[in-house]
Amino acid sequence: MFKSSLNTLEQFKSVLEQLTVEHFSQPCDVLFNSTIGQHTRHIIELYQCLLNGYEEDEVCYDKRERNKHIEEDLHYAIEQITAIQNTLKRPDKDMMLIQIFGKDQISIKSNYYREVLYNLEHTIHHKALIKIGIKHFCCIDIPSSFGVAPSTIEHKKQCVQ
Repeated sequence: MFKSSLNTLEQFKSVLEQLTVEHFSQPCDVLFNSTIGQHTRHIIELYQCLLNGYEEDEVCYDKRERNKHIEEDLHYAIEQITAIQNTLKRPDKDMMLIQIFGKDQISIKSNYYREVLYNLEHTIHHKALIKIGIKHFCCIDIPSSFGVAPSTIEHKKQCVQ
């Protein structure tokens, strides 16, 4: 799980490193006027929520910072991904997942490994959206596996055989 997460983040960084600052922060109509930077920030901040909540044994993704610096500064965003990679591998432990629905708050038992897996799947989903934005703006080299779930890749391999 950690290997997949770290590889996914590394692949993400290598694609981001090919982007221009303008493409990173420019609204994209095929993404309903959101930016690649906003999707990148969203990925980063969910990981940060998990890592910051580790010591308190709880994570609430609804209370993320929404730091505009991450979504506007491509190089800073890449630095944040590297920081996540350097601190992600930790022992498993029970955690509470807190979800806020308007005025209601629910707590669900979870664990660190489960939440790392959630973040991996969430990252893949947003990478698929980012891929659409990148293809809208430019023609950089994007791996065919970028934004594709590992189970889908395996299924396609089996279909070819």
